Amino acid sequence: MSAPRELIVNADDYGLTRGVSRGIREAHLRGIVTSTTAMMNMPGVEEDLNIAMGETPRLGLGVHLVLTAGRPTLPPEQLPALVSAEGDFLSLAEFTLARARLDLEQVRREWRAQIKKFMAATGIPPDHLDSHHHTSFFSAGLFRTMLELAQDYGCAIRNPLRTLEGSGLPPEVDAEFAACAPPLLAEFSPCTTGAFVADFYDEGATGQSLLAILDRLPDGTTELMCHPAYVDDDLAAVSGYVSQRERELRVLIDPALALALDKGRIELRKFREIN
Repeated sequence: MSAPRELIVNADDYGLTRGVSRGIREAHLRGIVTSTTAMMNMPGVEEDLNIAMGETPRLGLGVHLVLTAGRPTLPPEQLPALVSAEGDFLSLAEFTLARARLDLEQVRREWRAQIKKFMAATGIPPDHLDSHHHTSFFSAGLFRTMLELAQDYGCAIRNPLRTLEGSGLPPEVDAEFAACAPPLLAEFSPCTTGAFVADFYDEGATGQSLLAILDRLPDGTTELMCHPAYVDDDLAAVSGYVSQRERELRVLIDPALALALDKGRIELRKFREIN
């Protein structure tokens, strides 16, 4: 008998704006989202987490480690290698160029501060770690830092290698990471899923594409990344991925998905429920 097919539907960017957080909660209450990861350096994220604890107690909560959006949790003067002259995190393009010469101790301190802020807000450890723009996968040093933090806090991580389609990493990072990740995964043996789907995104985030993803899920546990939201002015000011998020929300709450899950014998899970 084949292993059961299990699916974690994780919504990135909780706390980015109030509309993003509200959309994620809606996608859980009315749809198939089972998990989210919070951006702990964003204004208002603690209040949004408090709302989630009350309105969506079954929603899995993790930390979306950030190095490329907003301002750091720690004072910027403590992180000179990670911020601009104005004290903001580097842009994704700047970070990509600087990835090999980053001060990993500064990264560790900032990421640990984000995790501690999450625990202070929720009273629980995160159920898993992933990262904004996948930056924890941009170098061997960054990935080791993430693995060590996951080990320290006893939580799972996003699977960086076993993707059903593309990894979501920039081309200049993809091959490098594919070479360095296997020995690190063997060293740490983190709790993670058997597969990861990154291509439910932008033009690929349609009802038809999601049904096709469900149809080809492998045995075991798979994570599907998504970005549902209600668009607000704050989102338009900080993100280039805006209207697509409301389309994702509409797809993720479509009642047809429940029929597809039942037909495919796919069980919804969150990270705390995997071994």
